[in-house]
Amino acid sequence: MSDTLVTTNRPTLAVWKFASCDGCQLSLLDGVDELLTLAKAVRIAHFTEMSRASVDGPYDISLVEGSITTAQDFERIKDVRANSRYLVTIGACAATGGIQALRNFAAPGEYAGIVYAHPEYLDSLDSSTPISSHVRVDYELHGCPIDRGQLLEVLLALLAGRRPVIASHSVCRECKARGTVCLLVSGETPCLGPVTRAGCGGLCPSIGRGCFGCFGPSESANCASLVTRLKGLGTPDATVAHLFGTFNTAASGFVEQAQSLRVAVASPEIRPRERTEPRP
Repeated sequence: MSDTLVTTNRPTLAVWKFASCDGCQLSLLDGVDELLTLAKAVRIAHFTEMSRASVDGPYDISLVEGSITTAQDFERIKDVRANSRYLVTIGACAATGGIQALRNFAAPGEYAGIVYAHPEYLDSLDSSTPISSHVRVDYELHGCPIDRGQLLEVLLALLAGRRPVIASHSVCRECKARGTVCLLVSGETPCLGPVTRAGCGGLCPSIGRGCFGCFGPSESANCASLVTRLKGLGTPDATVAHLFGTFNTAASGFVEQAQSLRVAVASPEIRPRERTEPRP
């Protein structure tokens, strides 16, 4: 970590939105007490979710939510990078392309034809890509949405000039720490806990719901071994492929499993819906 950001003038923080649902930004806004404390240490220069006020860069820290899905986004992220001392991506969309990256594995325009009545009016790329595919990223925070505690740890670390302490192990360790019975051992429900990055506190398995990988692959995740275990429990290939093809569908490790099961992310049976209403 380079020199501290603490100077006579408060460091500037900017928050940027690209293709996303805003959930990661809301995670920050939801922590009112932490946000008020943070506001005393930094000057929030741009945060559209919170205020219309905006101050021109350069910025000490930029938080970026969302993936790159349009040509305009591509140009805008280059500008954000050029004006940011540190660029931190927040959430699955920014880190891996998000759930919208499902379209990466379908025919160009196939999903648009399913969802929109007049897809010809859209102006978007055929793929959804993470921020790191286009510019240098200083730190990535995973999750859908991110964990507010992890975000605050990263911000405080940057302000103090130290390396952030963020867990890279799997959800399984979190389950063991809270005494949750392993769902794969009990055979109750499919679970991606063994290959998913920690950060959620093992929330879903604690209520009997299998982990669905919203924090993306953990370090050294052995996804192929987990697939073997899931299939051994009688989990259908389509279900296993679906587990690996949601919030982090384009993440290395997850996408290979979905593809290797030869279950198309975009079903060939799905066709654009018919419209009877007149064109607006």
